[in-house]
Amino acid sequence: MYWGVTSVQPQHHLTLTVQFADGLQRTVYFKPSHLTSVFASLKEEKYFNKVFVNHGAVDLALDAMHAEIKKHGCWVLE
Repeated sequence: MYWGVTSVQPQHHLTLTVQFADGLQRTVYFKPSHLTSVFASLKEEKYFNKVFVNHGAVDLALDAMHAEIKKHGCWVLE
């Protein structure tokens, strides 16, 4: 199954609402402790709010994100 992201919206700093092509829509939470390495720039709220969909992706592991959201109702990146 293709789990492409059709929309993503910042809700609060470090919180996104993500909708997939299959209709699943839920929340992704970033814990500050996860904001290292490639995610470090997300500490800046102004940068975080620039999130966008690029060819069905948001630079996160789509299969893992979809599976966690489907199983737990959200995805928490710790």
